[in-house]
Amino acid sequence: MTFDLTDKYADSAYKILTGLVTPRPIAWVTTQNLEGVVNAAPFSFFNVFGSKPPMLAFAPGDRSPGVPKDTALNIRLQGEFVVNLVDEDVADAMVGTAAALEAGVSELEGSGLTTVPSDTIAPPRIKESPVSLECVRHSVVEVGQNRLVIGLVKRVHVREGIMDPESCRVDVSAFKPVGRMASPSWYVRCKDLFEL
Repeated sequence: MTFDLTDKYADSAYKILTGLVTPRPIAWVTTQNLEGVVNAAPFSFFNVFGSKPPMLAFAPGDRSPGVPKDTALNIRLQGEFVVNLVDEDVADAMVGTAAALEAGVSELEGSGLTTVPSDTIAPPRIKESPVSLECVRHSVVEVGQNRLVIGLVKRVHVREGIMDPESCRVDVSAFKPVGRMASPSWYVRCKDLFEL
């Protein structure tokens, strides 16, 4: 089977790509607007892309054509954000923060989640997240209706017991990340690990 994403299947590109390019890690991004309201939203077009300097990228879409989501707008105005990773314990809460709310309304209100101050930037991190990466905006690349936010990672917070501080190796039995599978509501647990 072949799908021409430039012609017949152009309108199905999202469905095809998100169904096949899996599992994808989830960037649960916290930002702050100019009034200090904290926004939290998950994005699965995300990964790390280098270590010298440490950098990552994620792609927040638009609220509607030409109108950026709060996450993208806050990063444009403030230049800072936290990528909180998602494990099994917070997966339900993460999905709850994906709700489409009015601009300037915090998804964290009533979520049962706790924010804690970041060390180097203004937006807080989510305390319940197993890993939080404090980032500053490097650049934003816009291609068509896509927006790719490239961030430089300044600080990494890891829950006790997940990583050995001497070797910097992760204990795979202690870290239970959740990944994104096909739309609209499929996810994956990392339970069936194997070593090569």
